[in-house]
Parts: sequence; structure tokens; C-alpha cells
Amino acid sequence: MKKVWENYSFAILLLAVSLIFSGVAKIHLDNSDEEYITVTIEEGQSLWQIAENFAHKHNLSENEFVSWVEKENGILGERIYPGDELIIPVAIDRDEPTQLAGLER
Repeated sequence: MKKVWENYSFAILLLAVSLIFSGVAKIHLDNSDEEYITVTIEEGQSLWQIAENFAHKHNLSENEFVSWVEKENGILGERIYPGDELIIPVAIDRDEPTQLAGLER
């Protein structure tokens, strides 16, 4: 066993460090969507209305907000449909993880 460690210690350490960093990266990536709330689109709503409804809860301009939502949700040309669930860049409220887009407080 000592001879194996002497010959392959660098490879063993490299493998161990790689596994640790992979695990940390996976945990970080898996939790990224959980940081934001999910809204359900209602009839007649647009991304711009959602940006206005949540303006006080995000630090983006309306343009940046709409661009972020399009990119993160795979939306082309601002086309959203009733019943769609979108992740928006507003910190999640642990008491209420899913909210309706038209709901104002």
C-alpha cells in the first residue's frame, strides 16, 4: 500500500480534490433556482406587467428584468401563455414559494 501511495499520491490527491469541487459545484447549481420565486401566468399578462408588479422587489430595470426572465426560462420574443410557470429574479419568500403573477400585496 505504501508503494502505491508513493507512486500515485499526486493522482490520488487530484482525484479527491476534483470530487470535492464537483460536489460543491453541483450543490451550488442545484440550489440556484430555489433562490427565486415562481409565478403562474394569468390570461392577458405580459412580462412587462410582471416586471412592474415586482418592481419594488428586484434591483433590475424593467428591461433587464424582462431580458433575465426570457433568458432563464427559454422564452423567445416575450411570448408567454396562461398557465406558464416562470422563475423571476425576486428573492423567494420562504412562507409562500409559489405566487400568482397577478397577485399584488
